[in-house]
Amino acid sequence: MRKGEVTANGLRFTYLEQGQGPLVLLLHGFPDNAYSWERQMPMLAEAGYRVVAPFLRGYPPTEIPNGGYFDLATLATDIKCLIEALNAGQRCCLVGQDWGAAIGYSVLSAYPGWIDRAVILAVPHPKEGRRTIRRSPRHILRSFHWFLFQLPWLPEALCKAGNFAFIELLWKMWSAAYDDRAHVQQVKRMLAQPGAMEATLAYYRAMMNPKKGDPALADVTARLDDLIATPTRVLCGSRDIRRELLGRQSDLFAGPYEWDIVEGAGHFLHREKPLEVGASIIDWLARTEV
Repeated sequence: MRKGEVTANGLRFTYLEQGQGPLVLLLHGFPDNAYSWERQMPMLAEAGYRVVAPFLRGYPPTEIPNGGYFDLATLATDIKCLIEALNAGQRCCLVGQDWGAAIGYSVLSAYPGWIDRAVILAVPHPKEGRRTIRRSPRHILRSFHWFLFQLPWLPEALCKAGNFAFIELLWKMWSAAYDDRAHVQQVKRMLAQPGAMEATLAYYRAMMNPKKGDPALADVTARLDDLIATPTRVLCGSRDIRRELLGRQSDLFAGPYEWDIVEGAGHFLHREKPLEVGASIIDWLARTEV
């Protein structure tokens, strides 16, 4: 596994890389980072892919933009620009979990010409998430942190308190049957870097406040709910309540859409069931039918 740097969308990104062949981008979530994919990267490299896992915007050692934007249009544009920089403008495959999933859906809608096939983990389409939040108290409770993180300064203080005890709590809540202590400790050290906690929470604030979006990307924002034509498989853990939403969102796809449940897994299913999830990713990416 190699570490590299590239400038994309005006920002310096750090990434992990392994293997040779067609490019597969792996997008991590919150509270997490690129090392989340350390078990899938060797599998994909062995299967003949060049695998790149970037640290997303604001996640050290990737640059934290001073006064930058964190809306989905910006985040999707980051990925489009990363593909341009890393793959000489050629199409690639994409895998995303949690925020990486939300960004993945956004890339598939706003920049459909850049992705051949996609695998999305743990999170429904943002539009399905909005539809569900309006009608389901259970899902509102599951997503309590969305609302908590809208407050000024308090979420940062809460997350940092007690050596980031709240970050550990989120991992325990979302993957209760799995102990990933060493990885979580490494994530906590990353979030302790100056500006990192503020940047990662800015994703949530931009998600729920349209005024925090980049007005220069209004055309990209307008495409975020376009039907997805890219062949897409979505996986969710059987212990994650969001599994209930996968069958409901088929109307958001114009192309091939499959979904499946990974038994015994919670939210961080690629960490909990690395071989099963890795095999499912490889199976989907290797298919040639449209």
